[in-house]
Amino acid sequence: MSRTGVIYGINGPVITIAGDTGFGMSELCYIGEERLTGEVIRLDKDMTTIQCFEETAGLKPGDKVEATGDAVSVLLGPGIIKSIFDGIERPLDVIASHTGAFISRGVSADSLDLKKKWNAHITVKVGDKVTGGTVIAEVQETESILHRSMVPPNVSGTVVKAVPDGAYNVVEPIVVVETPDGTQVNVALSQRWPIRVPRPVRERFPASKPLLTGQRILDTLFPLAKGGTAAIPGGFGTGKTMTQHQIAKWSDADIIIYIGCGERGNEMTQVLKEFGELTDPRTGKQLMERTALIANTSNMPVAAREASIYTGITLAEYYRDMGYDVAIMADSTSRWAEALRELSGRLEEMPAEEGYPAYLASRLSAFYERAGEMQNLNGSEGSVSIIGAVSPQGGDFSEPVTQNTKRFVRCFWGLDKGLAYARHYPAIHWLTSYSEYLPDLTAWYRTEVSPDFMEYRNQIISILGQESSLMEIVKLIGADVLPDDQKLTLEIARVIRLGFLQQNAFHAEDTYVPMEKQFKMMELIIYLYTKAKELVSMGHPMSVLKEDDIFDRIVSIKYDVPNNELFRFDEYHAAVDRFYDGVLARN
Repeated sequence: MSRTGVIYGINGPVITIAGDTGFGMSELCYIGEERLTGEVIRLDKDMTTIQCFEETAGLKPGDKVEATGDAVSVLLGPGIIKSIFDGIERPLDVIASHTGAFISRGVSADSLDLKKKWNAHITVKVGDKVTGGTVIAEVQETESILHRSMVPPNVSGTVVKAVPDGAYNVVEPIVVVETPDGTQVNVALSQRWPIRVPRPVRERFPASKPLLTGQRILDTLFPLAKGGTAAIPGGFGTGKTMTQHQIAKWSDADIIIYIGCGERGNEMTQVLKEFGELTDPRTGKQLMERTALIANTSNMPVAAREASIYTGITLAEYYRDMGYDVAIMADSTSRWAEALRELSGRLEEMPAEEGYPAYLASRLSAFYERAGEMQNLNGSEGSVSIIGAVSPQGGDFSEPVTQNTKRFVRCFWGLDKGLAYARHYPAIHWLTSYSEYLPDLTAWYRTEVSPDFMEYRNQIISILGQESSLMEIVKLIGADVLPDDQKLTLEIARVIRLGFLQQNAFHAEDTYVPMEKQFKMMELIIYLYTKAKELVSMGHPMSVLKEDDIFDRIVSIKYDVPNNELFRFDEYHAAVDRFYDGVLARN
């Protein structure tokens, strides 16, 4: 059968070819004289359908389409970190040097620099038995990341040739492996992998430790496990992107993959500019030393937007296989779902709710299920954590993308428009958010932080819940008629909201807070609540208690106690005791 065909019809990014072409499903194709990139997405005996990853203006029926024989794949090897790719792993800086600020149609650029020589330490020798995932070479990719080149997952056998340590590019064979059937396979520093196929692992582990972010409302109230999945839904301007930025900057993941999927160009420009200037708090070097960016803005071709999150998750799985903890920021999955909807409409598929395709849920599931903490084929352990932003129109959490995402993630950080407009950041609402990882992480918190951690955390949530109920009464009849114990609950809830949940990303001591300080802040608030509750139970009115400035002093702890001077919490415990004794003495 022929491996070429001619265009029969064009509908936006969707191209059809009449007749039996012999193409394979998900096969990579080159379209027209400019050799635009495309992927086969539907086959039947009379028609082949291809989605084109580039603008199709100028194509016409009769133009040739050529199949490559390979699935849409990415090149995995040294040079990924610090790079900025488009949705199908074309390096934007290389394209910009050739075509200027905007990507020209049909532009071709190698994903990685094929000429650059990397100093490689070869870790295998002739006669060694190797299997998929075996590390064959180590390269210092950046100052922060040691790149471990591996045998592809589908190759195993005996090493019959190995080069000495030295400088090699990413495509030079450095090891030759003879498989059991006698075939000799050349293995280089790089390998190719299809983006829609998850990389194999040996075992998936249950959640056991949190991905620490330094953000109090996340680490303490709604934690995400390493290898877990989280959604950040919120309307326009509520802080989805900025929350992801904070997690990218401060989380204890080894590597960050940031996917700008269908977002505004100015937002992605801000990301690129910020990440290039940020200092990594873990290493003191640039944050880009352990970051890769995929930029597919809203004005880029819609089909490439659909592919971008698969490109990102494949890069993440590759570094997970080296034993790293990887965090993916997908911003936003709603724009990705809109790309699915547009392509589905052009394919004339039967629409489901709000025009989204019926397979929206299964596609979301296939993406989020590629997260996890794993034992890799080479015995190392690594994780991929996925944090996906969702942009429901009008902030309506009942729309299909948000509802289907909730089915597949175990951590839900719901952003609230009212909090954002009140300048309360992060604008994550404590009543609509949840984390199903709490039972899995309880043992870690009790062992690594404090045996009392979960008890204090639950008290904080309980006080916030009581405040919500009391505020309904206050709105109707005012706060003055409430008994003093309920007035105390409202006051402590205010301390929690302003002093604990609200966090200032522009303050040196508050942008990132270690777990020990988070616990001590929570412990101190509960200690103040306990002492004040005793005074109220003795008959001391709240008006007397509020004559002291202790409540406001506790609110300002987040600024006044530096992260490296936690011994100063003893001063505040003593201040609470003086407050207690002072009220008793006055009455």
